[in-house]
Order: sequence, then structure tokens, then C-alpha cells
Amino acid sequence: MKKFSKNIALWIIIGLLLVSLFNLFQNSSNNRSSSKIPFSDFLAATEAGNISEVNIIGNHVEGYLDDGRPFTTYSPNYPNLIDKLNENGVKISAEPANKSMHPFLNILLSWFPMLLLIGVWIFFMRQMQGGGGKALGFGKSKAKLLNEAVGKVTFEDVAGIDEAKQELEEVVEFLKDPQKFSKLGGKIPRGALLVGPPGTGKTLLARAIAGEANVPFFSISGSDFVEMFVGVGASRVRDMFEQGKKNSPCIIFIDEIDAVGRHRGAGLGGGNDEREQTLNQLLVEMDGFETNAGVIIVAATNRPDVLDPALLRPGRFDRQITISKPDIIGRDKILKVHLKNIKVSPKFDSKIIARGTPGFTGADLANLVNEAALLAARKNKRLVTKEDFEEAKDKVLLGAERRSMVMTDEEKKLTAYHEAGHAVATLHCPESDPIHKSSIIPTGMALGYVMRLPEKDELNKRLDKLKADFIIAMGGRIAEEMIFGKEKITSGAAGDIQSVTYWAKKMITEWGMSETLGKIRYNNDSEEIFLGHSVAQSKNVSDATAKLIDDEIRKIVDEAEKKCRKILTANVDELHIIAKGLLEYETLTGEEIKDLIKGVSPSRDDFDNDPDTPQPSVATSVPKTNSKISPQPQ
Repeated sequence: MKKFSKNIALWIIIGLLLVSLFNLFQNSSNNRSSSKIPFSDFLAATEAGNISEVNIIGNHVEGYLDDGRPFTTYSPNYPNLIDKLNENGVKISAEPANKSMHPFLNILLSWFPMLLLIGVWIFFMRQMQGGGGKALGFGKSKAKLLNEAVGKVTFEDVAGIDEAKQELEEVVEFLKDPQKFSKLGGKIPRGALLVGPPGTGKTLLARAIAGEANVPFFSISGSDFVEMFVGVGASRVRDMFEQGKKNSPCIIFIDEIDAVGRHRGAGLGGGNDEREQTLNQLLVEMDGFETNAGVIIVAATNRPDVLDPALLRPGRFDRQITISKPDIIGRDKILKVHLKNIKVSPKFDSKIIARGTPGFTGADLANLVNEAALLAARKNKRLVTKEDFEEAKDKVLLGAERRSMVMTDEEKKLTAYHEAGHAVATLHCPESDPIHKSSIIPTGMALGYVMRLPEKDELNKRLDKLKADFIIAMGGRIAEEMIFGKEKITSGAAGDIQSVTYWAKKMITEWGMSETLGKIRYNNDSEEIFLGHSVAQSKNVSDATAKLIDDEIRKIVDEAEKKCRKILTANVDELHIIAKGLLEYETLTGEEIKDLIKGVSPSRDDFDNDPDTPQPSVATSVPKTNSKISPQPQ
């Protein structure tokens, strides 16, 4: 109350000073603009011919002398005034007295500029005092205090990343019960950095921390710090930590921290870059002379390689938690979390889909479940079935089918033999993954495809499997050449050639799988952080070594082509059988391809539309799995 009365008194004093100042300037301005003369002097000046023009408003007379000076006077009901003015050649204009402006309105208009100025000044003063994202609040933090009353996420909603959950559960438990750890001398971690590929659940895990911890949770993006104004980023960092200290203990989550935490000194603008200033302030606030007791920083990034080393040291980010793509057990747990929200057929087993989706992240699996539900709804089904999930998986991996695309019979035949070449090579290369499905229906950007799915998660690249993949990749082009001749080959093998060249180069330059070049790394991945690859790439091998690398890649490709040609030549009957089957049925599963070779035609009988009835034309599963899932040895 006392503070309020002081503020009122201050504003009253300021208002009175402004009014006095305005009156002073207005009076002086009026005095300078026109002079008030006695009526007798006005008559004398009229008779002497010193008046050029007048304007009569009731009893008020204003006008100009012959030298241009303005004047005003009050006229009583003087008789013959108009005649006297006319006799002396004065220009006369008149207005009725009642047409003049109301005094209040006149005062308001005269005061309007000053009132407007006072209002603008008061507005900016209040904004500077209040801050918080308002005008002149550029340096205020954009961190949002998260309070999820609806849609709250907890650790139960996060699956497939148990180790990462355990690391962060400790942080949450420390905030809830610090005595449990402090009595043994343990200190609360300053920060935790979540590292992993996109879609693995870093942001979701942060939301789970907010849902579990009963402490204030501030969320901000790395790009929110840097603006077009110099010094704004550093100011926002300071303000964010001030808010954190006021609400301690608390958690501050910075998403995509690589936007502000990149290597210093890598830009083109020298060392006084705005981003660097922001990073320097962040480093000081996280571990400087001032203590930030009770403020824990949790950050997420998928580019840990570009972060500044000073940001990663213990004392700032004490824990670096890697969140990798889930394995088969993790995928099964993630699927079960997402399946809670949809109506699934009782016959559906999530383990089969988990086995058939190696390399899928949590975001990919969530998208897969959603696509399956949409496909089932499109078919007016009551439940989402295994077939819907298989169709959704194909859509996610390859793209939507383009059945409306017009293809000539010749193009269909060429595509069929191209895919049949891949299929025959796959059947005779047991080191590679088995065939899951083959089709000549245009899907995504491809006119056809042969889908292979691994039987287990692939943690490393094996040499024998790589060579088998190269042989399979060559199958399409060689089949075109064998059946239609060299002059009829197409550009359909562009993707296969690109893939073979890419992996062959990695084998030689990075993995040491060449006897000629030895166990030496020839590839250099270092480039300037803020420059493009084409600008910053430097040549780190001699011309002779570069020629050896090219020769070795050519040798690997030629060897794969030679072996593939030998396989297709020896099994040309299988090539014709599979190609004719694709032309007739358009889509074949791996089992149906094997049956065709044995002389058994696929069963394509009509089936009812019951949601639980399997459709034989759709791949029903990847390689069979038991009800129990156990980690596979690599």
C-alpha cells in the first residue's frame, strides 16, 4: 500500500510538471503568434489605412496589419464598423459567434498532442518495468513454464529406451528427495545432454521429466535465443537463468541446442559473432562464478559432433545420454504403448511387426500405427488387423501405390524382368536378407521393387553380406540386358548403381576392407561447421591413391556383376517364371515366389471382408518368430 501511494504521488507530480510546461510553451507560442491591441488603437489603425484584412467572429476581431503582423481585439457593438472598414479598403470576412467551437472541445484539441505524448511515454515506462515479452522486452527469455494439466506425459508413456529413462529418473528422484543422495556426499547433476537420431524420443523424454518432477519446468528452443538484434541472445540467457533461480529447484529444457551451441571460431564473421556471444553467456551461466543451485539443464540434439567442447565438459553437462534406435524388444514395447489408443484385432501380435521393422525409430512406429488405423478406417473396418499394419509398413517404407499410373505393356514387361533379376539373385545369395515381397505396381518414386527384410537387427556390416548385396543390386540391369539386349537397357538401375558405389567406397576408404589399400582411413569428414560441404571439402589423398581407390571400387563392382551374370545365366528359367508371375499377379510375397519356382500357383481366391480374415495377396509377415523374443547374437 505504501509503495502504491508513492507511485501515485510520483505520477501526480510528473503530470503537474508536464501541464505547467505545456502552458508555458503554449502561452509563449500564443504571444509570439498574435498580439492583442485595444479597440481604440484598432480604429486608429483602420483610419490610417494600416489594416489589410480582418475576420469578425461575433465580437471578436482578428486580422493582419499591412506589414503582415497578426493582431486580435474585442469589438463592442460599435455602429458603422463595417462601413469604416470598407471606406479604408480593408478585406472583411465574418463568421457567426455560435458557430465557434465548444470551449471544452477547443481545450481538448489544443491539449491533444501533449496528451498523446504523455500517453506514449507512460506506455513505454510501464513496458520497461513489466518486461516479459512486451515492447522493449527483446532481452527477456522466451522460456515457457510447462504446466501440463491435460495431455500429461509420464515415464510410463516412454518405452524402448530403458537405460536413458533410468538416468533421468535419478535426476527426478534427486529433485524429489535430495537427502537420499546428499547424505552420502553426492551432488545433483548440473545438466544432462540427450543425444540421438531424429525421432528416437528425446523431446518426449523431456516431456516425461516435466510430468514426473513436481518442480517448475521451463522449455525453450535453441533458435529462440538468437535474434536480429545484437546482444539479445546473451540477455535472454541471463534472464532465463534468473527465472530459474527464482523458481529453484527447477529444470530448464533446451531443445535443439546445436542451434546456439556450435563450435566457436568457425564462422566467417570473426570472433564477435552474435551466436558466440550467446554461447559464451550460456557457458558462464551453467558453470561460472555464480552458483545455480537447484537449476538443472536438460538439452537435446541430434548433432553432437558440432557442439563446442566447452559445453560438453563435466560441470556443465555431467551426463551425456545416448538414445539410439530401439532393438526388437524396444520396438515391441513402443508398439504396445501406441496400440493402447486404437482398436486392434485380438489376433494381432505386435512382435511380428516389431520383427519386420528393423531400423524404425519411435516416431516411425507411431506413424506406422497411425497409418494402419487410417487404412482400416478407409476400408470401414471395425478393427485394425495385421494386414492393415503390413500395408501401412509398405507405405511408410516405399511410399503410396500409384495404381492409376499409365504404363505400356512393354514397360511392364521390362519392369517385371528387372525385379525378377533382383529376386533370382536374392534366392541364390543366402548371405543376404530373404525376400519379403516383390511388386511391379509403381510405388513412391519407383516403378517396382523387391523388398528384403532382415531376420534380425543389423549392428555391423559384414563383408560377405555386403558382397551379396552388390550381386543382388546388379540383378536388375543384367536381367534387362539378357532378355532385351544391351541397346534396350534403361535408367531403372540408377539407384542400384548409386548404392553399390556408395558402400564400395566406404568399404575401401573407411572400413579397411581392401587388401590393396590396407587398413587405412582415406576419407576425411572434417569440414567447417558453417560452410557447405562443397566449399569446405579438402583433398587428403594423392592422385595415385585416388586412382587406386577408383580402381578398387571398379574391381568390386565388376566382380559383383560377373557373379550376378553367372547366377542369372544358370537360373534363366526361374527368371522367366518370376517375371511372368509378376505380370500376372503384380505383387508376390517371398513364399509365393518360392512356390512359383516349384510349380505351385499362388492362391488368389475371393475372401470376405471380415476384418479378421487374412488377405493372401498381401504379405502377411516377415520371417516367422516365436512368441518369446530374445536378443539375437550378431
